[in-house]
Amino acid sequence: MRDYLLFRKFITPIVIELLFWLGVGLCVVQGIALIVSSAGRFGSGVGILTGILTLLVGPIFVRIACELVMAIFGIHDALKGGEKR
Repeated sequence: MRDYLLFRKFITPIVIELLFWLGVGLCVVQGIALIVSSAGRFGSGVGILTGILTLLVGPIFVRIACELVMAIFGIHDALKGGEKR
């Protein structure tokens, strides 16, 4: 606890992991919603394709964004002395 209070250990990497899983969940829900809403009687193929792309590519973009933030913390750790979490 003392490491957190003295900013020797960061809380943000844990928060970033939670945000990653939240982002993946939102991509899955949004992708399924797009597919279902576009698959009606007069649905368009564009909506279905967008839903599939959201399911497949969305989590990858969320992962890239989270890794960029985590890279900053990795650089900080390396400059600080290479401590591992």
